[in-house]
Amino acid sequence: MGRMFGTDGVRGVAGTELTIELAMKLGQAGAYVLTKEQAHQPTIIVGCDTRISGGMLANALMAGICSVGANAIFAGVVPTPAIAYLTRKHKVDAGVVISASHNPMEFNGIKFFNGEGYKLSDQLEDEIEELIKTDMKDVPILTGSAVGRIEYRLDIKEEYISFIKKKAAVDLSTLKIVVDCAEGASHYTSVKALKDLGASLVAIHVRPDGTNINANCGSTHMEELKARVVYEKADIGIAFDGDADRMLAVDEMGNMVDGDQIMAIIGNHMKSKGMLKKDTVVVTVMSNLGFTLMGEREGIHLEKTKVGDRYVLEHMREHGYNLGGEQSGHIIFLDDITTGDGLLSALHLLSVMVDTGKRLSELSGIMEVLPQALVNAKVPNHKKEHYMDYAEIADAVKELEGKFNGEGRVLIRPSGTEPMVRVMIEGKDQDVIEREAQKLAKLITDIML
Repeated sequence: MGRMFGTDGVRGVAGTELTIELAMKLGQAGAYVLTKEQAHQPTIIVGCDTRISGGMLANALMAGICSVGANAIFAGVVPTPAIAYLTRKHKVDAGVVISASHNPMEFNGIKFFNGEGYKLSDQLEDEIEELIKTDMKDVPILTGSAVGRIEYRLDIKEEYISFIKKKAAVDLSTLKIVVDCAEGASHYTSVKALKDLGASLVAIHVRPDGTNINANCGSTHMEELKARVVYEKADIGIAFDGDADRMLAVDEMGNMVDGDQIMAIIGNHMKSKGMLKKDTVVVTVMSNLGFTLMGEREGIHLEKTKVGDRYVLEHMREHGYNLGGEQSGHIIFLDDITTGDGLLSALHLLSVMVDTGKRLSELSGIMEVLPQALVNAKVPNHKKEHYMDYAEIADAVKELEGKFNGEGRVLIRPSGTEPMVRVMIEGKDQDVIEREAQKLAKLITDIML
């Protein structure tokens, strides 16, 4: 059996893979591990996205929490970053979000935050997992007055909205905005915040029914938003994913503006105001080469981590940086909050538009997005970490990078879940990089299979 926790909590099809029994055990083990050092009766805040399975799993999880003597506060449907913020603000012992983010409706997930509002370390996740595998060995299940209580605080999301508006106080009265809430957790919070700040707002996909989250909408399906922005003659389109910890944008001409471009725009603006710590943005190895070239030109240093917003965050905290994120739209403003926050990212981007008076299409021109080609090479699972041990593959990569001469790059990385390595090539000519990626992927498969 592989590791239960992935890069963003425990995920699976609700009911069969992520069962109510597993949710209850995660509640028990999580509450025990995260609160065992506390002398007081611990409290954990719980929230979920709009999936139909959210209530089922939340109740199972909270039953587990209460069974080991901790209290639960149920915040209802809220964005993931709201739980991170509320955990910290109310000085409770931990927070839990029930969400599968951008995944289809039938999936769900459970992810934990510690009392400081940060995602858990691998060590703590392993401790929780070990308790579950040993069937809660040595974890006391309490009775009588020692059992925890559940408090329902569906109003608490208003505190999150007030916090976000204070952190990014911008007058949006000059802007017309189309927002796509993915029938997800932001359907109330983002609409209220944007309206409160004065935006002329067209809100789409804000009628969740439990089964339509992420269904042809949100940040993974941008087609409708692009068309709607042009039709409405809007200044910008904003798309969230199901749990609203990430966002992507659409300019006034209907072109997508991805996470790299958003960070480039905001990073440059922060640098001009002396607010970008160490003139550095933290990104992952999948970030577009155009971002690196822009940074070299504008005096912004990029530090790269492996894929996953948790690794970006760890690097930011370790080295004292305040802006980082992923091409997919997870952007972390560490001066403001402890995790990626789609609404906060949107407001920071909107602030740049208001401050500069420039259209988004003009702002996004600060970096050229170089074409990317991604091809999967099938390899034996036990060999996928060792592709560079083969001289023929290493030589082919070196030769290709020499051919690009700084205007392209080759990135090969093993899949975290499948028996394959992913070949990603960037360059200025889409046909050339597609051809080279196919050729390199075939070479890897032929040699390693």
